[in-house]
Amino acid sequence: MSDVILFRPKADLDAAGNLAGFIESCRNGLTIFGADLDFDANVWDITDAVGLKGRGRSRQRLVFSASDNQPDHAGAWMDDRFRPFAKAYMRYMHGFRPTKVGGFRLAALRVLESVLSENGLVPDPVRIDALILNRAAQVIVDRYSEAAAYRIGGQLEMASEFLADNRLTSVPTKWRNPIKRPGDAVRVGKEFDERRQEKMPTEAALDALPKVFRLATDSFDVIVSSVAAILCSAPDRINEVLILSDLCEVHQSAGNGKADAYGLRWWPAKGADPMVKWIVPSMASVVQEAIGKIRSVTDEARQIAKWYEEHPSEIYLHDEVRHLRNAEWLAMDDVAKIIGFESSASARAWCKGHGVKPVTYEKSKQVRFVDIEAAVVEMLPAGFPFLEKEAGLKYSDALLVVFTNQLHAQRGTYRCMIEPVSVNQINSGLGGRAEYGFKSIFTRFGFTESDGSPIKVTTHQFRHYLNTLAQAGGMSQVDIAKWSGRKDIRQNAAYDHVTPDQMLQKIRDAVGDESQMFGPLAEIPKKVLIPRDEFARLRIPTAHTTDLGFCVHDYTMSPCQLHLDCIHCEDLVCVKGDEEKAMRLRQSLEEARELLQKAEDALAAGYAGGDRWLLHHQTTVERLSQLCSIMDDPLVPLGAVVQLAPLRGVNRVNDSSRIVLPSIQPMNPPAGLLSEIL
Repeated sequence: MSDVILFRPKADLDAAGNLAGFIESCRNGLTIFGADLDFDANVWDITDAVGLKGRGRSRQRLVFSASDNQPDHAGAWMDDRFRPFAKAYMRYMHGFRPTKVGGFRLAALRVLESVLSENGLVPDPVRIDALILNRAAQVIVDRYSEAAAYRIGGQLEMASEFLADNRLTSVPTKWRNPIKRPGDAVRVGKEFDERRQEKMPTEAALDALPKVFRLATDSFDVIVSSVAAILCSAPDRINEVLILSDLCEVHQSAGNGKADAYGLRWWPAKGADPMVKWIVPSMASVVQEAIGKIRSVTDEARQIAKWYEEHPSEIYLHDEVRHLRNAEWLAMDDVAKIIGFESSASARAWCKGHGVKPVTYEKSKQVRFVDIEAAVVEMLPAGFPFLEKEAGLKYSDALLVVFTNQLHAQRGTYRCMIEPVSVNQINSGLGGRAEYGFKSIFTRFGFTESDGSPIKVTTHQFRHYLNTLAQAGGMSQVDIAKWSGRKDIRQNAAYDHVTPDQMLQKIRDAVGDESQMFGPLAEIPKKVLIPRDEFARLRIPTAHTTDLGFCVHDYTMSPCQLHLDCIHCEDLVCVKGDEEKAMRLRQSLEEARELLQKAEDALAAGYAGGDRWLLHHQTTVERLSQLCSIMDDPLVPLGAVVQLAPLRGVNRVNDSSRIVLPSIQPMNPPAGLLSEIL
């Protein structure tokens, strides 16, 4: 485990001295990113330290360049007077605040360096103050998208706090990130439509996927379409799918003549506990078939992994070349058969690339068996035999492990070496690089969008899609978070792309259905002589979201009659299962109770108008209490639509000139108060 040394600034040193001491301690005293890290190098390979899942053989690097693009000349690196601090900060902070996405932290440093260098000034970190930080925030907003700017701004605030706490600047500054988190509460308009389109798979993709799943026979098509089938069955993250065990399936007898429950053993990626994720019955057979297809493609790769576990220094030889194990010399044709190449020319090129020197033996170019064996064994994946050490998953037990290059279109497939299926391979298969000429499972079978453009799906779009289906279907926020492997239900909101029309239809469908609707609208359809669905369309022409629920007021007929006083309005409907709005209801109830107590105290003290405020807060507490009790009632099903009866006498704007106040009893002011008023 890496050692962490807490940096303690010396009070008697100035900022420059503290900065120099900080850099020196991080250079020589830390082992973060490895004890053998070359601190002076401008590119750090941190793959092993970060341990990202599902990345295959790709490497993660920190590039200390002046811009986000890879530098192509020496002048593109950070300035020599800023770069040592940036390196020290990245190394130090990863020990105390590790992050899987170091790019945002490094981007904040790049912006700081560019702002410090403006107008030809020296990019010295000691000069950082509120003006520099505000200018950096402005540059971040101009340079990055809203979502990226918010996260980079957060890293900028963290850096400013670190600089101030450790006295690394001439003027210690307490600074807060002014970049607001991009809102996702807007449910109407172009902004919502664009966000929904970006986050959700297209209809063409959802229509083509099952067809590809049925037609697939090639290893690449089978793996990608089967992974997509699993992602369509539950809101999973792709790196969670890629570390499934070969023995991930769970069957549980339901009894009473019901179908057995079927699920997958799951290791959530973001902190939730390991779980069995149960598959909905309608998708169970599809997932079972997908798991079976993947196994048929990956069985031999698991056997190879098992061989290397038991024989870590010996090359795996398949049946056709097993007789060569005791050979001393190998001809190039034999090398090609061992590795899996089709020609001796490919074998010669491989030997050259791996430092195996052929010699002339018996009038032909041959190589020693032991040299080939050593070169192949050296290709074992990093961390072997574990594919995911935290989960205890070995390559020999992993579901998604294949021959090296088995999913590559141009490179030869190895018969003696393995690799894990990576995120990039799945993304490419789903059209992620179609614009660069890489074929996807859709283009290979001739499927396109309606306008003829290539179909492109990201693995995370399936997660957004299933979360939105769950939201539209009325699943509780707790269940959605559990199903999605989240620890915090507040994260559900970012995956909710239910359209206004879908929410409106949900409320309309509940009108007149006493099992789904609670309130006046549950009874009215019984008394009218038109079909229930037609009445629902007339009674609820529109709906929009509010802090407490949904407003079904028809704004084409009149403006809002109770602005910002939704709890007293009959047009407010609430949906049970929306924990965020339920939390606001409970919070509003607590606040209303406090205000009621203050109104009672004011009335007792003889304040004029206290009786009116008392009446208002009494009705507010009563209606909020009723709503909260319904939301907490276990007999009320999830997804039920709740409407309170209209309240008589409430302040309501009936027209533009008249306000009707509630009827109240006159209050006799205490002695002495009347004379003060007069």
